[in-house]
Amino acid sequence: MTTAATVPARRWTYVIPVAAIMYMLAYLDRNNVSIILPYMDEDFPLSGSAKGLAGGIFFVGYMFLQIPAAVLAARWSARKTVFILMIAWGLAAMACGLVRSETQLYVARFVLGVFEGGVWPAVLILLASWFPLRERARANALWMACLPISSILMAPLSGWMLDHLDWRTVFVAQGLPPLVWAVVWWFAIADRPSQARWVSPEERAHVERALAEDEAAKPSAGQAGYGQTLRDRRVQLLVLVYFCWITGFYGFNLWLPSVIKSMTGDASATAVGWLTAVPYTVALAAMLYNAARSDRTGNRRAAVAVPQVVAIAGLLAGQLVHGGIAQMALLCVVAAGVYAPYGPFWAMPAQVLRFEVIAVAMGLINALGNLGGFMGPYLVGWLTDLTGSQDAGFVALAGFLAAGAAVSWFCLRPASPVGDHAVAAQRTA
Repeated sequence: MTTAATVPARRWTYVIPVAAIMYMLAYLDRNNVSIILPYMDEDFPLSGSAKGLAGGIFFVGYMFLQIPAAVLAARWSARKTVFILMIAWGLAAMACGLVRSETQLYVARFVLGVFEGGVWPAVLILLASWFPLRERARANALWMACLPISSILMAPLSGWMLDHLDWRTVFVAQGLPPLVWAVVWWFAIADRPSQARWVSPEERAHVERALAEDEAAKPSAGQAGYGQTLRDRRVQLLVLVYFCWITGFYGFNLWLPSVIKSMTGDASATAVGWLTAVPYTVALAAMLYNAARSDRTGNRRAAVAVPQVVAIAGLLAGQLVHGGIAQMALLCVVAAGVYAPYGPFWAMPAQVLRFEVIAVAMGLINALGNLGGFMGPYLVGWLTDLTGSQDAGFVALAGFLAAGAAVSWFCLRPASPVGDHAVAAQRTA
């Protein structure tokens, strides 16, 4: 008899890499503004709050297609939904290099957010059709590892491009790869094992059986309709946790290159890019370790809360420490703390919600939670203009992370169906 340990697992080498590269390109087009903004001042001067708005307005647009795209992915096709969005966001990313005013920059970033916004929940729906719950945090984390990997690879590349090309050309050039990768996505990805030619009968049967067992084991509360799902206290708590965490995450993420540039003085864009990659390398290791440990122990709650506490310590200590090496070390600590919760957090909704309604829940969590992606960058920019220093902004980010950690730890208790015992039971089944 074939056991789970001996079942072929080609889904790990087909679905995850293609999805990861796809989202690496999305993350590049979302975050390249953080590298480019410090080098736009000569012919496109922006205040600190304007830079924060340019970085953050993306997330206002990001919320619009969250639920529609998630529902389309679940009811129609995740593969087709993502393909259409890839084409649209690639064109919007290129448009950022053609702007002639602040308003046009804000509009281009907003539109980019609209089209990119549906990709995240659509891929989570796709992964939910390929990976059972006992594998979900690792699958999520391996896919989401594209976030730090994108920064590790693309920050130096963007810096090098800025040393040789003007910022407009960099925006346009970095919008082209999604249009190419959309072709790869179309031919390589299937919505579920039954539609993939490269899946063996053994692997197909194993995945379908495990997913059916996951659905059967979910509590009856998870069978609610869409309206009741949106009113579910557990879903609302996950929205709150995600909002607070993402405020700290993107506030740090989008201002990191500017902080490193100010630390290094007259360093070239290439040097700033390479140094920016260092914290993301540490974040990648922390992200994968935390996800694997979460799957092994079943403790999602601690895997979300504890890294945020680590990030808070790094942010606050950074206000007291001077010197390049010490500051870089603390930036690495913060990066590890804000990235590590990704895999475990996104395994939580699938523990209690059935496949029919999980699309709406994930869309809601990502849509409202990612408004923190507007709050964080703009808050840091506004406080920088107000105080003349980024320190106050980073202290404010620590406050949001503290709220996220507290809600994770005290409100998402193991006694709740969202809690840890259900995962532990799945792990030991």
